[in-house]
Amino acid sequence: MTAPARSFNPFHTLQRHPNFRRFWFGQTASLIGTWMHSVAAGWLALELSNDPFIVGVVSAAGTLPVLLFSLPGGLVADRFERLRVVQIAQLALFVEAVLMFWLAWSGRMTVSGLIALSLLNGTLAAFEIPARQSLIVELVGKEDLLDAIALNSGGFNLARIAGPSIAALVIAQLGIAWCFGLDALSYGFVLWGLSLIRVPPREAHAIHSGGSAEGIGEVLRYVRETRLMWILVRVVAVFSILGIPVLTLLPVLARDRLGLDASGYGLLMTCVGVGAMGGALVMAAARSRIARGPWLATSSIVLPLFLIGVALARVELVAALLLVGVGAAMIINNAIINGRLQEIVPERLRGRVLAVYVTVYIGLTPVGSFLAGWGARHVGPGWAIGASATALLAFAVWCFRRYPELMAD
Repeated sequence: MTAPARSFNPFHTLQRHPNFRRFWFGQTASLIGTWMHSVAAGWLALELSNDPFIVGVVSAAGTLPVLLFSLPGGLVADRFERLRVVQIAQLALFVEAVLMFWLAWSGRMTVSGLIALSLLNGTLAAFEIPARQSLIVELVGKEDLLDAIALNSGGFNLARIAGPSIAALVIAQLGIAWCFGLDALSYGFVLWGLSLIRVPPREAHAIHSGGSAEGIGEVLRYVRETRLMWILVRVVAVFSILGIPVLTLLPVLARDRLGLDASGYGLLMTCVGVGAMGGALVMAAARSRIARGPWLATSSIVLPLFLIGVALARVELVAALLLVGVGAAMIINNAIINGRLQEIVPERLRGRVLAVYVTVYIGLTPVGSFLAGWGARHVGPGWAIGASATALLAFAVWCFRRYPELMAD
C-alpha cells in the first residue's frame, strides 16, 4: 500500500537521499544565476550588434564546444571521480562569470569578447554536464534514478522560471552587467552543496582505464549497435536542431514581432519555465503510472504544434500561453528519453553514453541556432520558427510510424 502513495510524491527522492538533496538545492540556486546569464547574454548580443544573426552566433558559441568536447568530457567522467570533476568545472565557471561581469560593468565588452567567453563557457560545460548527469546515480542509486532525473529537470526549470524574471528586473533596475555578477555569486551555493556530499569510491570494474581513442570508440560502437539507444539518439538530434531555435530567437521575436522590451522577453522565458516545471513535477510524481511510450509520442507531436502557434502569434498573452505548452512538452520529451537511456546503459559506460546524449542534445543546437538566425535575418523570426516546427512535426509523425518500439512503456 505504500508504493502508490510514494509514486505521487514528487519530492520523495529529496527526502530520502541527503546527498541528492544537497546537490539539488545547490545546483538549482546556481542554475538561477545561469539563466540570468543566458538572458543577459542574448539581450547584450542584440544591444551590441542589433543583428538577429549575431544573437544566434552567441547562442551557438555557448553550445558548439559541447559538440566538440562532450565525448572527451564523458571519458573524464568515467575515468575520474565524478564529484571532483563537477567541483573543478563549477569553480572554473565561477571565474568565467566574474570576467563577464567585469567586462560588461566596465563597458569593455565587445561582440568578439562576448563570443569568446561564450565559447569558454561552453567548453567548461562540455566537461561538467556529463560528469554531473552521471553523478546522479551515485547520489540516489538505481531504484530512484528516474525520479531523480525528473526532479533534476524540475530544478533546472524552476531556475528557468526564476532566472529570467529576476534577470528582467535586474536589467531594468541595475543594468545587464549585474546579471553576470549575480550569476557569479550563485556559484557559491552549488560549491557549498558539493562540498557536503560524500559518496563511496566507484568499484574498479566501473572505471574506464583504457586509452582515450579506445574509450570513445567503445561507446560509439555501443550506441550504434544498441537499437533502441540508436533510435533515441537520432530523435534527440532532430529535436535539438529543429525544436530549440524558438529559445534562440525569443529575444528577436519578443522585440520585433510582439513589441516587447527586456522585461517582456524575460516574461516569455519564464512561461517556458513554468510549463517545463509543471511537466517535470508530473513526471516525478506519477512516473510509475505514466505509459512512457504514448507520453513520448504525444509530447513529440504536441511540441511542434505549439511552436507553430508561437510562430503565428502576434499577441503577448497568446504567445505566453503557447510557450507554457512548449516548456511542458519539451521537458516530458527529454525526461522520458534521458530515463530510457540511463535504464539500459552499463555503469562503466554511463559517463560516455550521457556525453553522447549531451553532444547531440546540446552540441547540435548550434546547427539550429545558425539556421534560425539566418532564417530570421532573411524572412523574419516567425517564419524561421514556423518552418523548423513544420519539419519537426513531419519527422515526429514519420518516426513513430517507422519505429513502433518507441511506443513501448
